[in-house]
Amino acid sequence: MTFAVIKTGGKQYKVSANDVVKVEKLAGEPGDVVTFDQVLMVGNGDDVTVGAPLVAGASVAGHLVHNKKQRTVIIQKKHRRQHFDRRNGHRQILATVRIGEILLGGAKTTLAVDEKAKARYAALLNGSAPVAEVTDAPKPAAKKAPARKAEAAATAEATETKPAPKAAKAKKDDVTLIGGVGPALAKKLAEADVTSLKQIAEWTADDLKKYDEELALHGRAERDEWVQQAQDLLAGKPPRAKVDQETAAAKAKK
Repeated sequence: MTFAVIKTGGKQYKVSANDVVKVEKLAGEPGDVVTFDQVLMVGNGDDVTVGAPLVAGASVAGHLVHNKKQRTVIIQKKHRRQHFDRRNGHRQILATVRIGEILLGGAKTTLAVDEKAKARYAALLNGSAPVAEVTDAPKPAAKKAPARKAEAAATAEATETKPAPKAAKAKKDDVTLIGGVGPALAKKLAEADVTSLKQIAEWTADDLKKYDEELALHGRAERDEWVQQAQDLLAGKPPRAKVDQETAAAKAKK
């Protein structure tokens, strides 16, 4: 027979040999042989036999792969203007079966229990891997352990040595360290090709007047002493804003 229609769990399924089908939950463990006695129809090409309601002596046998929960289905109920809103989830358990053979005339199945599937299921229940995996696992683990330690030590050394000089360089020549110069003013200065503290430290009175007109600073550069601040920062002194914060904190404590 090339196909059969079976009934299980209140539903009908058309199956053939070597098909993998999902049906309602079945009793048993992975690897067990399951038999479906409710056969409604069998066929082989144009030769079709329809049961009344079942085909006498027909059955379908296969191996149980597993019983497993399916994806969550959301059930939502809502009544308008009644403050009624319910949301629940449901995961149906279905059995996956691999069809082995279609039998007629009361014949018994020739399928045997799948011992490999049962061993995998037993290992999964015990929380251990199959024997072949357990014997092979320790060898590569022992070889890889020293390499991981060496990589961790190398990365630790790199992180300790590299970032320090970069941070110092980035801090030393940043125009935003000048009190009163924020990101917006820094952008204006960059558009005027002024990108470093050294350039501002070398400004003359004419330069102050020139950039005040070009950038519409309204006397801010002279009032906030940008030139003096830039010179102090290049000399290694802390930013003026930081010093002001420290003195204010000291006064507040007194």
